[in-house]
Amino acid sequence: MSVQSESEIKLSRSEFGTSYCESLTAYKRRKSSVVTIGEVPMGGDYPIRIQSMTTTDTMDTLGTVEQSIRMIDAGCDYVRITAPSLKEAENLQNIKNELRKRGYKTPLIADIHFTPNAAEMAARIVEKVRVNPGNYADKKKFEQLDYTDSSYDLELERIRQRFVPLVKICKEYGTAMRIGANHGSLSDRIMSRYGDTPLGMVESALEFLRICEENNYKQIVLSMKSSNPIVMVQAYRLLITKMNAENMHYPLHLGVTEAGEGEDGRIKSAAGIGTLLEDGIGDTIRVSLTEDPEFEVPVARMLVGRYTAREKHSPIPPVTQLPYSPLQYTKELTRETHNIGGKNHPRVIADFSGKKEPITPATLFGIGYSYNTNRGNWKANDQAADYAYLGDNKIDFALPEGLATIGNNKIWKNNKQSNSYPYFQNLDEYSEAKDKSDLLNFVSLKIGDIENPIFDNLNTDETLVWILETANLHGMAEQRRIFIELLTKKYDTPVIIKREYAAATADELRLFSATDVGALLIDGMGEGIWLKAPIAPATLNSVAFGILQATRTRISKTEYISCPSCGRTLFNLQQVTAQIHQRTSHLKGVKIGIMGCVVNGPGEMADADYGYVGTGVGKITLYKGKQVVQRNIASEQAVDALITLIKDNGDWVEKE
Repeated sequence: MSVQSESEIKLSRSEFGTSYCESLTAYKRRKSSVVTIGEVPMGGDYPIRIQSMTTTDTMDTLGTVEQSIRMIDAGCDYVRITAPSLKEAENLQNIKNELRKRGYKTPLIADIHFTPNAAEMAARIVEKVRVNPGNYADKKKFEQLDYTDSSYDLELERIRQRFVPLVKICKEYGTAMRIGANHGSLSDRIMSRYGDTPLGMVESALEFLRICEENNYKQIVLSMKSSNPIVMVQAYRLLITKMNAENMHYPLHLGVTEAGEGEDGRIKSAAGIGTLLEDGIGDTIRVSLTEDPEFEVPVARMLVGRYTAREKHSPIPPVTQLPYSPLQYTKELTRETHNIGGKNHPRVIADFSGKKEPITPATLFGIGYSYNTNRGNWKANDQAADYAYLGDNKIDFALPEGLATIGNNKIWKNNKQSNSYPYFQNLDEYSEAKDKSDLLNFVSLKIGDIENPIFDNLNTDETLVWILETANLHGMAEQRRIFIELLTKKYDTPVIIKREYAAATADELRLFSATDVGALLIDGMGEGIWLKAPIAPATLNSVAFGILQATRTRISKTEYISCPSCGRTLFNLQQVTAQIHQRTSHLKGVKIGIMGCVVNGPGEMADADYGYVGTGVGKITLYKGKQVVQRNIASEQAVDALITLIKDNGDWVEKE
């Protein structure tokens, strides 16, 4: 059977609706079945569990034990350890014995990819094994195969024969299992039938899950990971929808794979994981950063900590009709109002309303502008804000080209300047105002306004842009509810998503705003971001552009798809990532995959333009897309070879 067409695999809105979660407006955790994992059960009413993965060589018993202890002390509920071959699987016993000897009873998880014999050994030792259906007894050679139904079933039977022994061992030893499908490692068989799609990820996992159920084994956790948060979110929603249809309620492990490092890695992780947590989805999470694993844990805990009392949020009007599909990305088109909406990329608004000292040219340096005193001109970088909200403040110098200002209406009407526009704090103020801009007016919109008759009367105002605001504890859902109202009524006024975090730290801002705003952008909603917090404008601006980059809605920099490292990694991943970043960070829109081994190789990079993959000790293989370009380059020359490859393919520009 050939790859199904998009129309064949497309899932209608009416067929699935909101079936991936109980409510789009009332927060409630998805009630999954309980899976026993040592002394730390998962699912049901248990807390969302945190886990991470060691980066040491699994044969280094003491090194792995020491790192595991650091992870546990940081708050890990489970510790995952790679077992790429039988010898590493056998050594898990020594690691477990030493941890228990030191008083640590944290459940261990063996991470398995290509080696069924290692999985079968590990299942006798640790509390849980993870298998990837894309490469466990299946294959990925990037071959387009043409399966008949009969030949497809024969391959599935072959997989069943290889997989059932592990299922029986897990049943005998009381070992749990994660069936973890990855977007980038779907087998050639799955790709040939379903394509490189969320549906392919789901079906890949369900094939293995059904084999488990045939053998009455149900101690299972599932995951749908991708380096693209949009794909990841869609896959989890579709998985839940399909499981519900078969009366399955297994717990879910959430993660954005190969998220990268630093701010970008945190924002991308929060955009994917947080979008699902907002709807009560997820029983355990792992934040995959190209950093030491103990640094992943506080990030994960900060993400899940927001939901301990979320049920106490203010009521939100329920949804009676869903006017978009949560299972496919579609940008909801609005009309173009000046340079907002339509086919324009999402805009970023910097907030200077709380600034007490005068606004000077230097104030704009933090939002992407620089001034050349010798030439007397401004320059904007690729992450320059589009608007600056002044509140009641004023600017008395010439603005850079491309930057406009927004001021409170009462100040603006007495100080009108070119390229400046008014902000109205409520519908009544706007409807009663005599002084408005002929081009562009910003008006605050809150949940209560959708019942105000003025709201409906303004839908034809072609100068208006909504500023969507909320003070609800369940703010993303409240803002989504307003978008649903606009979509249901087919109103096409552009909307800027505004979120305020009055007491957030910089770390909280990155995670919370990536969740709150990213979740809406992932569903195709919103024409811009406005963040407000008592934090440096440069950080707010960087986070806003980071959210747009993570949700693929506005590309302003290089994207790095780098794995978090593990015992399979064949080079110093953090060091090499820093070297590549230092030399390529100016290549706007180029996606570079940096993978520690062939497991996290060309498939896991999914949609990277270039790949840097460890294929032996001190040896690197370079890829263009998913095609090998050069094999076994000495690691000392590999970064230079990557730069040459980028240049040879016309994607290089010199730094200015």
